[in-house]
Amino acid sequence: MDIEEISKHFIHVYNRNIVFTKGEDVYLYDSQGSKYLDMGAGIAVCALGYSNEEYKQALKEQINKIIHTSNLYFNEPAIKAAGYITEATGLDRVFFTNSGTEAIEGAIKLARKYAYLKNKDSQGGIIAMEHSFHGRSMGALSVTGTKHYREPFEPLIGGVSFAEYNNLESVKALINSGTCALIMETLQGEGGIYPATEEFITGIRKLCDENGILLILDEIQCGMGRTGKMFTYQHYGVKPDILTTAKALGCGVPVGAFAASSEVADAMCPGDHGTTYGGNPLATAAVCKVFEIFKEKGILQHVNETAPYLREKLEALKNKHNKIIKDIRGMGLMLGMELAVPASHIVTEALKNKLILISAGSTIIRFVPPLVIEKEHIDTMYNILDGIFNKAYDVYKKLNN
Repeated sequence: MDIEEISKHFIHVYNRNIVFTKGEDVYLYDSQGSKYLDMGAGIAVCALGYSNEEYKQALKEQINKIIHTSNLYFNEPAIKAAGYITEATGLDRVFFTNSGTEAIEGAIKLARKYAYLKNKDSQGGIIAMEHSFHGRSMGALSVTGTKHYREPFEPLIGGVSFAEYNNLESVKALINSGTCALIMETLQGEGGIYPATEEFITGIRKLCDENGILLILDEIQCGMGRTGKMFTYQHYGVKPDILTTAKALGCGVPVGAFAASSEVADAMCPGDHGTTYGGNPLATAAVCKVFEIFKEKGILQHVNETAPYLREKLEALKNKHNKIIKDIRGMGLMLGMELAVPASHIVTEALKNKLILISAGSTIIRFVPPLVIEKEHIDTMYNILDGIFNKAYDVYKKLNN
């Protein structure tokens, strides 16, 4: 296929040069039949890998029943999926969306409505984090803490201030009587794969409780088993007032959700929020089957068995190529490798060697493979990267002359 000709029909917001036509297990195949090991999982979406038979069968069965009705009525898969989410999160109410960014939009609206009901003069102030990423829509951009994402689209929604991630004092300095919510990723993704420290997230929970502020945790990328628990906040013994989830929630079918405690969720009434497609039978059938496969196949246990091996191999690369690799960090199967060379160079070379990697910023490679990855796949990745880093010293030397 002629990539230049294909590209004429698309708005150019991605630099794409491959057409993938099918996937199997942890591999993707392009239009020429070449096979690629995928360490990106469609940006942390395809937790079950590709072409899982149980998952596909569940979708086929639902298609044969009904795909869409509208949210004027309940549907059976949505009822079941809501139960799975409330059980997994410990929260009480769920609203289904089509994406993660829509889940963020709903979470912001819910927080502001809750504050409004408590005080009609509420300023609806929101504290977000520097270097955060919450989505591309206008509301989600407003709480995204990276200027180059926001600036071309300003003015955005007001009342947002930015604290330094993992710096509790910087949060305290921003709290005032108009603050209604604090939003943060439990593990920052685009910002460089930084987990919250225990001191920070427990301190945040305490600050929110003391000041009547709602805590919104964005687990769109780091949730759904990626760090070895169903949601990353469960490592810390805290619970949010509002949670956002998406990506691996549907493992490829577009679906997201925000969940909240009953006290907070009940601030919304008919007419406050809505969606045409969110929570339709097809999307929520996917959610149901994802939760069921996670339980039946012991996906969390597999992550906890496999993640240490991935980290071990990345650390081995760091020790061997310590001039090029500066740091390895993250949790579970969401790890970052900070480089002394551009990440784009390594990602490009990896693709030439049939290995799919994604970056998180200009110098960080993000490892978010399918959660079903095995040690043999990690070994294959190691060997490819070892060869690439052996050749990357020329790039390093040019940058440091």
